[in-house]
Amino acid sequence: MGSLLLAGTILGGWAAPVWAQETSAAPAPTTPAPAAPAPAAPQATPVTVAAQSAGTIRSIRVDGAERLEPETIRSYANLVPGQEYTTETLDQALKDLYATELFADVVISGADTGNLVITIRENPVINRIVLEGNKRIKADKITPEIKLAPRQIFTRSKVRADVDRIIELYRRQGRFAARVEPKIVQLDQNRVDLVFEITEGDKSKVRAINIIGNEQYDDGRLRKEMFTKQAGGLLGFIKSNDSYDPDRLAADQQKLRAFYLTEGYADFRVVSALAELTPDRQDFIITYVVEEGPRYKFGTVEAESQLRDFNDARVLSLVKIRPGDWFNAKLVEDTVTGLNEVAGAQGYAFADVSPSYDRDAEKKLMNLTLRVAESPRVYVERINIQGNTVTRDKVIRREFRLNEGDAFNSFKVKRSQDRIQSLGFFQENLEIKQAQGSSADRVVLNLDVEEKSTGELQLSAGYSSLERFIVSASIAQRNFMGKGQQLSAGVNYSRYSKSIQLGFTEPYLFDKAILLGGEIYRRDYNSFNFIGNERNRTYGQTSTGGGIRLGFPVTEYVTFGTRYSLVLDNITLNKDTFFSDTDGDGDRECNPNLSSQYLCDELGSRVTSSIGYTLAFDNTNSIRATRGQRLVLSQQFAGLGGDVKYLRTQADATKYIALPKGFVLSAHLEGGYIHPLQDSPGPFRDAIRLNDRFFGAQMRGFDIRGIGPRIQRYRYADTDGNLDTSDDNVVSDSLGGRAYYMGRLEVEFPTSSGLKSLGLRPSAFLDIGSVWGLKTPELAGERLGLCVTPATDDTDPDAVLGVPCPDGTTFVGGFKEFFRGNSPKPRVSVGIGVNWVSPFGPLRLDLAKALVTQKGDETKLFSFNVGTQF
Repeated sequence: MGSLLLAGTILGGWAAPVWAQETSAAPAPTTPAPAAPAPAAPQATPVTVAAQSAGTIRSIRVDGAERLEPETIRSYANLVPGQEYTTETLDQALKDLYATELFADVVISGADTGNLVITIRENPVINRIVLEGNKRIKADKITPEIKLAPRQIFTRSKVRADVDRIIELYRRQGRFAARVEPKIVQLDQNRVDLVFEITEGDKSKVRAINIIGNEQYDDGRLRKEMFTKQAGGLLGFIKSNDSYDPDRLAADQQKLRAFYLTEGYADFRVVSALAELTPDRQDFIITYVVEEGPRYKFGTVEAESQLRDFNDARVLSLVKIRPGDWFNAKLVEDTVTGLNEVAGAQGYAFADVSPSYDRDAEKKLMNLTLRVAESPRVYVERINIQGNTVTRDKVIRREFRLNEGDAFNSFKVKRSQDRIQSLGFFQENLEIKQAQGSSADRVVLNLDVEEKSTGELQLSAGYSSLERFIVSASIAQRNFMGKGQQLSAGVNYSRYSKSIQLGFTEPYLFDKAILLGGEIYRRDYNSFNFIGNERNRTYGQTSTGGGIRLGFPVTEYVTFGTRYSLVLDNITLNKDTFFSDTDGDGDRECNPNLSSQYLCDELGSRVTSSIGYTLAFDNTNSIRATRGQRLVLSQQFAGLGGDVKYLRTQADATKYIALPKGFVLSAHLEGGYIHPLQDSPGPFRDAIRLNDRFFGAQMRGFDIRGIGPRIQRYRYADTDGNLDTSDDNVVSDSLGGRAYYMGRLEVEFPTSSGLKSLGLRPSAFLDIGSVWGLKTPELAGERLGLCVTPATDDTDPDAVLGVPCPDGTTFVGGFKEFFRGNSPKPRVSVGIGVNWVSPFGPLRLDLAKALVTQKGDETKLFSFNVGTQF
């Protein structure tokens, strides 16, 4: 009986089918189902029986296959007819089938007879992948990170991996609260739409930065040295570095160590750095544990050089470190860099200067030995230039200060790099890299350039009731045909201004360092002023001329240029508006009461034939300089024929200083004076004509021609002598001056990599300047006006101050002129601005406030300038 029961138990166990999961497979719906979270991957239930061998497989049938061939499925199961099988064999077959990730459900039955039936339900095919809720990171950034794609087999493990990738993208942006929930929408033909529902959450800010173990410096001082900042504060809304970034955490540890090493704490170390996410997953709290250690001073400072002409004494003479000074690792690093540069200037391209430290912990001294290893003198074997698709090789090579075969000189390499950068044809911060040549005493110089737009196109068009159509276009190419030549052309047209200009410059004439350039132009300008909101034309100036210039280098940093120009100027006034028969002889003449006496004196044509020169010193490192200085002195002598004689002198100087942490300070000063070489044509007329005077450099915070000598005309309100001094009724004409000066201090701020990629360079500035030196012109006097009979338009004699107009007449017109602004006292303005390489072209925006003005000055709060590059 016991044997029969045992046999029945075994046979009963074999009669049960082997299930992979508790629920049976359900057919896929034929209509879209509501999105539901993806269930966890099913796990195979192992089959266990007492017997180790159950028999032989007679046959294997596959049910439920749609895309896969039955033979393929049998091969995945590793089962073949005639094979002996056990419980473990079938259990392993289940695991192998699930391992392919091709099946949602697998059942093996028929184990009692040996006629096995493998019933499968295939994983669905992905129809499409949909992203929902992503606003901060666009789909084109997320999609490349997702491994699943349409027409691929849906598997839960790959979905989980893609979820992790998307979450990692958000964590890189500091959004640690981001959640991604995958859902599927079942379709017919065993297809699904995969939907990633994204909850982005806010950026995880750094709520607090705590430092433990610091005794010499408080937490606030150390936080200033870090890239990461605490969230909040008065300007917290503009911070970009208060979000948590694991990479920045590592960089902050290095910043802390670098700070302590510059202060003498050679044993400083960061014991641990821990970032904890708050329970609400919104913020991080960062805690540093540090050990400061003792503070060291420099002990002995010695040198050991193996270079014959760069001996120990020479090395020590260049070292600025003195025994007894506080230890400073940054100073040592700068010293090593300086010594390498000096050695490089003597021909040792691969000079090896290294510091060696001997720490005396008891005396708290750091003994320093600067070792200069043996290295051969090096010669330039080859210069390789790559990346220039437009610019010709010779345009770049002629800027190199050394040639192939020359003795290596690191100073000349750096100078070559600056000169190529100053061309403005290539990317910023290009670098000439050194590589080992064919032997130890040979070096190869490699320059990999990335060309940028060297053409500039400015286009503008508009319409106004005063100007009518306004069209302005200019084009310039600073690297014409890749030869380094400059070609420019421009045209402007409006109701008040018309001009056309064409210029060309060859910087290397006949491949020699000789600059030849020239231009021709025609300018037709009509000055105007406002009375109320009405714009009124005053004088017209037409200039037709041209010039030619020649230049060449005197030294590496000094250039000399000369030029000649011939210009025909003609100043006119509208006869219908400003002319009248003043003496009753029938001839219409310029009426000072209608214009101004100074305008009547300026009428007529003049020919200006002038020759001049320019002497310039320039050792700046690029067009957008961050270091160096630029000095320019120029003089122009007019009187080589023609009708005008004067000597114009101008000078300007600019100094650029690279400050710590990426700030750049620039100081600029310019000025000029015109000395007449002919007598004044009258007691109230200046010897320098209106169109030859200085109107000053453009000061931000003031309008164009907004400073300097000017005549302001106010209308009388009545015969009692009351002037209408409202801004809407004043007529203000700028006269220019013989002398001017302008100074500027500007600080350019460092920006984040994101703002740099947008081409934004913000700055703050202080401008100071003035225009003066003009002889007081003859004013039109106190012309009171007329008493007019409205019915007949008849006029009585001029109105008289204090005497009312006769009955039946009305007071009309009347004015008084004032000469203002002719003083060297400074005007001052401050403001902020930004240079932006916008999609529309280079754009300069300035917001400036005039702090110190003179009576008559015209201020302007906002200004901008825009163009484009190609």
